Amino acid sequence: MAKVELVMPKMGESIMEATILKWHKQVGDQVEMDETILEIATDKVDTEIPAPAAGTVLEILHQVDEVVEIGKVIAIISTNASADAAPSPTVKETPVATSNQAVKTTNPSPKAASATSSNSTSVETATANTGTRFYSPLVKNIAKEENVALTELENISGSGKDGRVTKKDMLQYLENRQQSSNQQSTASASISAPKVYSNGAANGQSGGDTEIIEMDRMRRLIADHMVNSKHTSPHVTSFVEADVTNMVNWRNRIKGPFQKKYGEKITFTPIFVEAVAKAISDYPMINVSVNGNQIIRKKSINIGMATALPSGNLIVPVIKNANQLNLLGLTQSVNDLANRARNNKLKPEDVQDGTFTLTNVGTFGNVMGTPIINQPQVAIMAAGAIRKKPAVMETEYGDVIAIRQMMFLSLSYDHRVVDGFLGGSFLRKVADYLEAFDDQQTV
Repeated sequence: MAKVELVMPKMGESIMEATILKWHKQVGDQVEMDETILEIATDKVDTEIPAPAAGTVLEILHQVDEVVEIGKVIAIISTNASADAAPSPTVKETPVATSNQAVKTTNPSPKAASATSSNSTSVETATANTGTRFYSPLVKNIAKEENVALTELENISGSGKDGRVTKKDMLQYLENRQQSSNQQSTASASISAPKVYSNGAANGQSGGDTEIIEMDRMRRLIADHMVNSKHTSPHVTSFVEADVTNMVNWRNRIKGPFQKKYGEKITFTPIFVEAVAKAISDYPMINVSVNGNQIIRKKSINIGMATALPSGNLIVPVIKNANQLNLLGLTQSVNDLANRARNNKLKPEDVQDGTFTLTNVGTFGNVMGTPIINQPQVAIMAAGAIRKKPAVMETEYGDVIAIRQMMFLSLSYDHRVVDGFLGGSFLRKVADYLEAFDDQQTV
């Protein structure tokens, strides 16, 4: 019987693992070539993985929420199994409410079941009992903390899908149980407030002035990525101030005709990207990465743009070969990537192979920032808010004070390979390109 292994794909240069979000196919299901078989997530993107061949899903080796290393086999597809092929007899399909799809679990043998100790009524055995009801880790943690036995847990009415017991159900049950207990002991006894729990161990609160909020998956991955970057690279940040009056006036004048002609809204971001790409061509050693004692210079200029998501998290889609695009091409790329990022439609290749990153902190009204390097790159530039300010201008008649559109640019760079001269010169060159922007060019 021909078998095809489905391996966890490589999602980017610095990504070594991914989390399984959802299986679209289960053991015994038929799958077509390139049909979506599962969804995975990294710290950069959520994406769908297609089947490498047509056939029947023979085995699923890793389940939802498991973190799997790149290159590891996660499923096996039989290319000549019949549509009604049965799954392995050692596997039982059990619904998992947290992901709304089936996850296989090993059936306990009768011998193992008989060896269960006297505390087998504990909720810790909920997923190994012969019943069909599933309890999430959070519900089990609450039950364990409050000494709710399995027999007691099975009598709780669930408001979740398929009658699943939710956190709300548990807290309501515990509150009612406490009230009943207090009424039986003494009418004057106070009723203890419900505890706040996380998805790990249950956490209680003695007061009502704090709240425990569990990080979502992407926030945890971002946190790890940022800490790793600080551990890896000695960060240095340089600043310059740029007079971008010509750029602002040009954009204000042409944004209407530009959108009418090309159907694209032009922001300042593609103009920043254009200037950065030119400056990288002038200072190619800013476009490198580090591997031990080796400096790897990248010939392609692929500029990542940090994009805020509706959830508050960030993702960095990449504009490939930015130096080969004109302003229209950059505008189209920026708008397309930003829209797909906000709608969770990015593909793995959209966040891969970045060589330099740009973040626009001015979007949030900030005048400057000290961004953290996006590993394995060695530099990241932040563009601050553009503000009208009085500035000294040199003219043929002498110095004058005028109202100008000014902004700060900041560059964080890896001092292992980028010294102050290179970092400062590169940043000054970006500012020079922005200040020299041709406000007479047509669209």
